[in-house]
Amino acid sequence: MTIRNIVKHPSDILEKKCLPVTTFDKNLATLLDDMHETMIANDGVGIAAPQVGVAVRVAIVDFGEGQDPIEMVNPELALFEGTDTDIEGCLSFPGIYGEVERPDHVKIKAQERDGSWYELEAEGYEARAILHEMDHLDGVLFTSKISKYVTQEELDAMIAEAAAAEEEEQV
Repeated sequence: MTIRNIVKHPSDILEKKCLPVTTFDKNLATLLDDMHETMIANDGVGIAAPQVGVAVRVAIVDFGEGQDPIEMVNPELALFEGTDTDIEGCLSFPGIYGEVERPDHVKIKAQERDGSWYELEAEGYEARAILHEMDHLDGVLFTSKISKYVTQEELDAMIAEAAAAEEEEQV
């Protein structure tokens, strides 16, 4: 497995609609493995193939917490409902954060690395991460959806506040 370079904005590949995967082989498995390693090395929760310079419909999200990474090949949105606004960042936009409104509940259909199809439902943060990565596959950047930018200092303060509130709940 290889840690690949993250494509940073501005780059044309980040704004192009990616091609569907038609061959499920060792090259795809290598791409998925490399993407996962690259995402982990860069402290990400999700990554899409164009972010490592490959314009195909492949993305990964990994929430850790003992869950397996979710590999999405040729993902399709089957259902979305509700709305939620929260802060997002992106490996291709280091240091940029903002509030983005997205559906709160999604159902997707996607392929595994072997080509078999599966369905997955997600809510909240998981739905947000899946949609963020799926947007990359259509050349849609999260900055086009930001309603309010957030500075690193504001983000750090919000994280500290959430951690303090969680600590209080446990007492």
